[in-house]
Amino acid sequence: MAGIVVVGTQWGDEGKGKYIDILSEDTDYVVRYSGGNNAGHTIVHEGVKYALHIIPSGILRKNVTCIVANGVVIDPRVLIEEIESLKAKDVEMATLYVSDRAHVIMPWHTVLDGLQEEKRQKSGLILGTTRRGIGPAYSDKADRCGIRMGDLMDPEVFKEKVYTNIEIKNALIEKVYGGQGLDAEKIIEEYLACAEKLRPYVRDVNSIIHKALEDGKVVLFEGAQATFLDIDFGTYPYVTSSNPISGGVCTGAGVGPRMITEVLGVMKAYTSRVGAGPFVTELKNEVGDKIRELGHEYGTTTGRPRRCGWLDAVMLKYAARINGLTGLCMNHLDTIGKLDTIKLCVGYKLDGQVIDYYPSNLRELERCEPIYEEFEGWKDTDISKFRRFDSLPLAAKRYVRRIEELVGVPMKYIGVGPAREQVITL
Repeated sequence: MAGIVVVGTQWGDEGKGKYIDILSEDTDYVVRYSGGNNAGHTIVHEGVKYALHIIPSGILRKNVTCIVANGVVIDPRVLIEEIESLKAKDVEMATLYVSDRAHVIMPWHTVLDGLQEEKRQKSGLILGTTRRGIGPAYSDKADRCGIRMGDLMDPEVFKEKVYTNIEIKNALIEKVYGGQGLDAEKIIEEYLACAEKLRPYVRDVNSIIHKALEDGKVVLFEGAQATFLDIDFGTYPYVTSSNPISGGVCTGAGVGPRMITEVLGVMKAYTSRVGAGPFVTELKNEVGDKIRELGHEYGTTTGRPRRCGWLDAVMLKYAARINGLTGLCMNHLDTIGKLDTIKLCVGYKLDGQVIDYYPSNLRELERCEPIYEEFEGWKDTDISKFRRFDSLPLAAKRYVRRIEELVGVPMKYIGVGPAREQVITL
């Protein structure tokens, strides 16, 4: 039995999809356990770029069974579009299953998501939501009025739940937010058409996952977003609405902690984030702009430019503790090396005092000053073709080893380019 969890250690967009794709070569199952289509994984395979938002990254491996588990919220229209997009590129898809317990993103969720964000903007609190309906879908799940994929497969149950919800949702949309109400009949017609297209994929996936683990198969669990977007341990309220940390696997896929044998944390050689919220090492200058351009830092799902800054080892150490990391997977070592000088945040000062924790109070976090160590870049050496750690320039090796020392977790993989094969295995 091998249950391997791959998590993001920063604010998302670390390149988890690439490592899930690499690891899935020796994996039997890839399971997505949290988030929705507010997340995106980009994979480059044989020169073709694939942007995945709901479907697990292992879908390009014919030997893998891919599962979208109960912890994911699903927009059926987006899932169908993604399946059809892969088929249009003549991808021989892996087997795909979708949990009947996963909650459905309904049209009122996306409408309310947008209206709520507009309301927040007027009051000065911008969360930076993608307006894909993720938060409202999770809210309904907690409020026990949500609609699950299993409900969508039963036309009578689905109709009843739409009629039950629509009166309250339209009242919210129209009377609280001043929006345009939705037509229940149109929703039912559109979604039941989606149901027929998705019916072959929907089933009880929990029994499939457990049997795989009991049979000694390798099961890879992938979450969306990352540690600092976790609703409990991230920079709340500038977070997502689920638990993308490794512990989220237990509730998001229905597996016990003893079934997890390894937790790999994916990171960039610098830090980036999308949306609002404190960012201790952010570079609001030409260096930050250069990192953005060199790293092509624009959102997979939204296209929004990402905020960029130096790597923050304080964040990484926090992420290592929260997730119980057993290894690190780095991306963009080639990108950061193109700078003359690289800085690494090794600690924080809060009101002049060095602290040994990551503040939950955002006002404290905003006052934190980074303590930096400086490293030489290696812009005269193209490391994109290197496949051995010993081949790297001394400056690059020093940078990697210092990160390991500060975080207390060994580096297992180093990405030196965007393609699947551009990886050094330690």
